[in-house]
Amino acid sequence: MYKIPLPDLKQKILGSNKITPRELEQKLKDKINELSGLISEEGAAHIIANELGIQVYNSTQDRLKVKEIYAGMRDISTAGKIIRKFEVREFQKGENTGKVASLLLGDETGTIRVVFWNNQVDEWQRFKEEDIILIRDAYVKENNANREIHIGDRTELSLNPEGIEIVSVRKSGVAYERTTIAALQDGQEGAEIIGTIIQVFDPRFFNSCSNCGKRMNEVEGVLHCAEHGTSRPNLAYVLNVILDDGTSTIRSVFWKNQTNHLVGKPETEFLQYRENIAAFEDVKTELLGEQLKVMGKVRRNELFDRLEFNVQLVEKANPEEELLRVEKGLMPAVPGR
Repeated sequence: MYKIPLPDLKQKILGSNKITPRELEQKLKDKINELSGLISEEGAAHIIANELGIQVYNSTQDRLKVKEIYAGMRDISTAGKIIRKFEVREFQKGENTGKVASLLLGDETGTIRVVFWNNQVDEWQRFKEEDIILIRDAYVKENNANREIHIGDRTELSLNPEGIEIVSVRKSGVAYERTTIAALQDGQEGAEIIGTIIQVFDPRFFNSCSNCGKRMNEVEGVLHCAEHGTSRPNLAYVLNVILDDGTSTIRSVFWKNQTNHLVGKPETEFLQYRENIAAFEDVKTELLGEQLKVMGKVRRNELFDRLEFNVQLVEKANPEEELLRVEKGLMPAVPGR
């Protein structure tokens, strides 16, 4: 089953005009109860779509736009413009070594990372930024809640193919839509909220795999990545804050890059708090009361049964900009303004 975000699934089902929003919500609850809670809301939505004869994905489509690509897909084809190339990295898995490289590909609907392994890195070498590439027979995986296209042995790559043009690229990956915290839903992507920091937690430091960025665990005294074995670790960190917009509050998760933007410190300076966490108290004091505009996605933390906001972009709120939104009848304004 493809990992299609719940809001996208609901939109596809409602777009068929075979069911009303109220009927859909009731059918989702009934289906979950019918299966004794052993299925997620996404799974229930897939079943309902199938029962109604609604095709949530067109498997006969020759070439997909970036926004139509979901984790779990195989043998997909797409085309896009190279926005950025990332450096080649070497890793070790057991007694074997390997290498991985990636690039950011985009079209008018969004951007997505494309990953090249071992021998495929030679193909990666011949591409440059602004090139257009056509990808056929690749597969899609999820990494830190983001989709990635992976190049396999059967994948075909065409450089600047005739007849394919990418006129514009939505570099942010998604179109962010302003909403309130109270209106956020599990699985929602492309959400933009504005709120005040009312609580800041201590940062958490951990070792991540240099290839995939996932957390590494210690196995018999050796750091181990579930996918890449004993690859070289990177020291990463995450910061949690509570945002309040007047309608509700939500825990917001800032990963390394977003944390650096939030506190205004580079990685080399921020790492000092790992050995001296008491020094972070001054940063907490400075952040409290700050009004932020954050953009990202919503995920349910199953352990604590709560919604959390996974931040992808962060900016300081601009009061003048928010007042202008109010004057134009847009919502919401900066809290307290």
